[in-house]
Amino acid sequence: MKNYKYAISICAGSKCLKANKELSTLLKAELKLAGLDEQVKVVESGCLGFCDQGPVMSIHPDNVNYCKVKKEDIAEIVNSHLKNKKWVTRLMLQREQIANSFFPHFGDVEFFGKQYRITLRNCGVINPELIEDYLACRGYEALAKVLTEYTPQRLIDDIKLSGLRGRGGGGFSTGAKWQMAHDEVSDVKYMICNADEGDPGAFMDRSAIEGDPHTVLEGILLAGYAVGAHNGIVYIRAEYPLAIKRLNIAIEQAKAKNLIGKNILGSGFDFDIELRLGAGAFVCGEETALIHSIEGKRGMPTPRPPFPTTKGLFGKPTVINNVETLANIPVIILDGPEHFASMGTEKSKGTKVFALAGAVENTGLVEVQMGTTLREIIFDIGGGIRNGRKFKAAQTGGPSGGCLPEQYLDTPIDYDSLNAAGSIMGSGGLIVMDEDTCMVDVAKFFLDFTQNESCGKCTPCREGTKRMLEILIRISEGKGVNGDIEKLERLGNMIKKSSLCGLGKAAPNPVLSTIKQFRKEYEAHINEHKCPAGVCKDLLSYSIIKDKCIGCGACKKVCPSNCITGEKKMPHEISNLECIRCGQCYKACKFAAIIRE
Repeated sequence: MKNYKYAISICAGSKCLKANKELSTLLKAELKLAGLDEQVKVVESGCLGFCDQGPVMSIHPDNVNYCKVKKEDIAEIVNSHLKNKKWVTRLMLQREQIANSFFPHFGDVEFFGKQYRITLRNCGVINPELIEDYLACRGYEALAKVLTEYTPQRLIDDIKLSGLRGRGGGGFSTGAKWQMAHDEVSDVKYMICNADEGDPGAFMDRSAIEGDPHTVLEGILLAGYAVGAHNGIVYIRAEYPLAIKRLNIAIEQAKAKNLIGKNILGSGFDFDIELRLGAGAFVCGEETALIHSIEGKRGMPTPRPPFPTTKGLFGKPTVINNVETLANIPVIILDGPEHFASMGTEKSKGTKVFALAGAVENTGLVEVQMGTTLREIIFDIGGGIRNGRKFKAAQTGGPSGGCLPEQYLDTPIDYDSLNAAGSIMGSGGLIVMDEDTCMVDVAKFFLDFTQNESCGKCTPCREGTKRMLEILIRISEGKGVNGDIEKLERLGNMIKKSSLCGLGKAAPNPVLSTIKQFRKEYEAHINEHKCPAGVCKDLLSYSIIKDKCIGCGACKKVCPSNCITGEKKMPHEISNLECIRCGQCYKACKFAAIIRE
């Protein structure tokens, strides 16, 4: 193996793959031209998480991150940084709010410095398509240790001691789930990795697999050993082609090194892993629906008990863990369960990965210790609200979660605290909203999603969510009446109590939480026929203040319905009969001559 002076990581995640392949090719050519190709290793890695600043190029061991790198920057980076050891400061991460000072190192940038990476420890660092890179980072060392030193029960005891809870949303004890499957007597058992990530705006599992597939495979192998399974399945949605490709590569590489298959590492332990592709049904994230899908049936949930650990896939004991849960297992074994348990809160140990999206400066993938507050994630790691807007709410838990307003910013991120605040942890989606967000529209968006994704098996979910959505649409169109809010509350509580599976039980949460926290917005839509945030088109009207209009024609040029009239340098006028309320004129006017009511 060569000893390189530098290693340069370029993101080859699904978002950046095409653009950064070109950067990688150009970089290799530039290195050869400068005579540095034998000294610098170029690594096409997974997502580093700092998506808003991509393409990102990381140079090690200097730990310098160059952001928004373009083709024309490559020669300067090679000649200045690599050849003359002068960093290209104009491309470095910077925090304008701290006197425009530059902070080039990971630990000094709050986006990275406030994180603690376990699941994402290798993402953005190693080449996910080379098993040698993973092995260099203690890859499969936990598996070798367990197969030579541990009994299945000892492994389960260590996972219990770590306090690891399932990261798929429910937060059930991983060790307890494994114990139930371990205690079942059966000739066949199954270990399933749930990679059917379906929340809007969520990309945690996809990025973890794309950036470090071997971690997930090692977690599956360890879980299979603990419960006595010899068959592993990764259930992943077909919309993740890059993750699927890298999993297949990783499986073949592991088989070639006797890390998957018969008599693994001479231990006598046999274990095979295969992929099953889902068609993207949100309900198949639920355990029993997922099992039915693998069996070739329609993905519909069934009542529990019996739980899958007793009667799961093909009627056999089955453990289902999600990607993030399994990615934690090797680290717990290598660093010890006590170390993992030392992080987080009393009842929520370790770290949690979040997909930070919405009206925040630094969108991307973040991993923090449990107990970190919403304020720290949004304002320190996320850099605050975009364009100087005011924070309004944060949606945690995706379509099954709730919206938390400003008074909950100091809520610690853990299972119990979020439940107490009226939301849930979920799989890790975190959508930030500013003052220009309409909460009725938000509730309508999430309910429309869950209503479409309902499998239709039980009446409360199938019909109840449809009735709730009809009321929300009516309210957003200015046709709401007194009593609609109370109807939504009654319907929501009924659906929560009587639905068959978790999808139905949680579907009303965004509606109920927005009513609880932003009731005045609902009342304004119903009683005043106004949308305070200016989002609901049917409740808006645009007009031009003649004293402010200079007749520049900017609004007229962008109007798609040609409803603005007026001569050049003369005040213009909007015809509300023809106006489609798109808001383009409002955005185009530089003189505040157009008002939105």
